[in-house]
Amino acid sequence: MSGVRSGVLSGVLGITLAIAWAGSVLSAQARDELVEKGSKLFRQCQSCHQVGPKARHAVGPYLNNIFGRRAGTLEGFRYSDAMEQAGQGGLVWDETALARFIGDPSGTVKGTRMKFRGLTAEPDQKALVAFIRQHSPGPSNIPETPPTAPVHASAGDPDLPEHILSIAGDPAYGEYLSSECVTCHQASGEDKGIPSITSWPARRFVAVMHAYRSKHRENPVMRSVAASLTDEEIASLAVYFETLE
Repeated sequence: MSGVRSGVLSGVLGITLAIAWAGSVLSAQARDELVEKGSKLFRQCQSCHQVGPKARHAVGPYLNNIFGRRAGTLEGFRYSDAMEQAGQGGLVWDETALARFIGDPSGTVKGTRMKFRGLTAEPDQKALVAFIRQHSPGPSNIPETPPTAPVHASAGDPDLPEHILSIAGDPAYGEYLSSECVTCHQASGEDKGIPSITSWPARRFVAVMHAYRSKHRENPVMRSVAASLTDEEIASLAVYFETLE
């Protein structure tokens, strides 16, 4: 997906994802409070780092899309040898690694040029990580989100009226909309811990998406995505993925 629609869905995923820690998913209110606290703590970082739509490298690298990235590899920024070596040694930024680094930068990456003294309180680390996490919106960077439902329709899915199930989708429009989907679900049909959705019968796809929209299915990211789509857009995605082999 590209253009306006891509921006809408990326925004939905970035803003509405359920932030979790140690396996527990936060409520929307708790998530918002955590992110708000993190935004205030980030003021301590702003002299060196930028984050957000207009972020650029400064004294330190910008922090957009940091989750899932190997340390010391962002193009266009000159890292310390210590940070590059840490990345080569296997340091990849996730919640745990970033919180540890925020808590003790020089102890985590010995020789780093980052002179920040660190946030020693774990609640502060969680809040700052939660705020930064908003700017890594891709669902592939949301490992704590419960897995999407299996390919078959669940017994708990609501019955849909025929006029919804029989909407004629446009496969070309579905392909246009699909790029956000295939950041998680592989267009090749390969299953890497997230079920493949290629070659699904269109009606099954429609039924599952409407189940997320009506909150009969639990995945919070999928609920947000489904809620952002019209019936016609769901139908177009359905017929597009049905045609893939």
